[in-house]
Amino acid sequence: MSTRKTLKSLAEARRGVLVPGAFNALSAKVIEDLGFEAIYVTGAGVTNMWFGMPDQGFMGLHEIADHTARIRDAVSVPLIVDADTGFGNALNMRRTVQVLERAGADALQIEDQVFPKRCGHFEGKEVIPSTEMVAKIKAAVDARTDPDLLIVARTDAIAPEGFSAAMDRAHAFREAGADIGFVEAPLNGEQMAAIARLPWPQIANIVIGGKTPERSNDEMKQLGFAGILYANTALQAAVFGMQRALKHLNKNGKMGDTTGMLTGFAERQRLVDIQSFQDMERKYQ
Repeated sequence: MSTRKTLKSLAEARRGVLVPGAFNALSAKVIEDLGFEAIYVTGAGVTNMWFGMPDQGFMGLHEIADHTARIRDAVSVPLIVDADTGFGNALNMRRTVQVLERAGADALQIEDQVFPKRCGHFEGKEVIPSTEMVAKIKAAVDARTDPDLLIVARTDAIAPEGFSAAMDRAHAFREAGADIGFVEAPLNGEQMAAIARLPWPQIANIVIGGKTPERSNDEMKQLGFAGILYANTALQAAVFGMQRALKHLNKNGKMGDTTGMLTGFAERQRLVDIQSFQDMERKYQ
């Protein structure tokens, strides 16, 4: 089964699949190695880790496409790719779908924010008219060459327009051809339950420190969510780990005993599959 068909089956099952975010190929390999069934290629993570900048629309199409292609080469599990606003109007959206489909995306998440967008858990978000987003979704559906490439339609309308308006947008986006819904930044359990009751697959996004309350995976399964994004958990953990280890080095002038602080040299080589490259070297000598 192709990764796109696999992801489609996971979405249709609506069993709350945990989907961590990857910000580069190595983080994706760690996620796959730990047994997760899908990966989210996070625009915020790429922006933070690649540019050292906030998630406010600084990432472009070819930058996320480059990261998608590298991650696709590194792992074999399905990839949900953050395509932000499609980087322009409906025509730009067509180009975005074509480029990211070739790069190896299995699903594209597109959103209805005004460009330049910002993190879904920031203040000051604005959304485009629903009719404009509907046109973008139709363009995305028309542009894909593989019908198994999934279109994830996200709305950020809760903050600027209210929950009822966000739900109206979710229905409109479904009618336009979106395969999966994504109502960003619900504020409480009542809103989350209402989203999960929508009669097509829904994604929830848990940002540690963000606006949406975290619930257990069993609860999210019972509600009926298809997938739960932990878009930047790996990024936050990586930053925390770097800060901890480097503070230790700065304070002590050496690393010394790194138990509980660093991944071992051998484990790092295992994750990048050094053995297969050494085997190939011997084969071609």
